[in-house]
Amino acid sequence: MKYTLLIVPGLGNSGKEHWQTYWLHQFENSKKVFQKDWNKPILSDWLQNLNSTIESIDGPIIIVAHSLAVSLIAHWSKENDTNKILGALLVAPADVDSPLYTPEETRNFSPIPLSKLRYPSFVVTSSNDPYISMERAAFMADHWGSTFVNVGEKGHLNSDSQLKNWEEGQEILNSLILDIKKQS
Repeated sequence: MKYTLLIVPGLGNSGKEHWQTYWLHQFENSKKVFQKDWNKPILSDWLQNLNSTIESIDGPIIIVAHSLAVSLIAHWSKENDTNKILGALLVAPADVDSPLYTPEETRNFSPIPLSKLRYPSFVVTSSNDPYISMERAAFMADHWGSTFVNVGEKGHLNSDSQLKNWEEGQEILNSLILDIKKQS
C-alpha cells in the first residue's frame, strides 16, 4: 500500500529528540506540516497550512499527529473532504478545553470537535500525561470512533519521554495500517 505519512507536530514543534523527528528521517514516505508560528498557534492559520500541505500531496495519506495537532486534525476533519486520508495516529491529545491541563495560547483550538472521524484512527495516550486525563482521552477516542491505546506511564510522549524511534508507536502504526487494509 502506497501512502504518505504526514507528520503533524503540536505546540512548539517537534524538536530533534522527538519521536516525530526520528520518524520523519526514518520513513522515506514521510512529510511534515510546517507552521509559521509554533509557539503562538492560531487555529485558522494552522488549518490553512495543514490543508495546503494535504492538497500538495498526491495520493493517500496517513496522519501522525501529536498533542495540539490532534485537535487541529479534529477541526480539519470536521470541515474538509477527508477522502485522501486513509487513517490517523492521534498521539497524546492535549485537552485544550481545560485551563487546568493546557496553556492559554491553545484555547483558540477549543472546543475540540467530537464528530466521528470518517477514517480509521487510534488515540494513543500515557496514563500520566500532564496535558490530559486518561478519562478525557478515552472520551474523545470514543466520540471520534477511534481505537484507544494506553501505553502506560510515559509522560506526554514527547522529547522528554526519550522515545527515540518509538518502536512501540511503530507497532501501533502497523496495527492502524492493518485496520485500514481490513476496511478497504
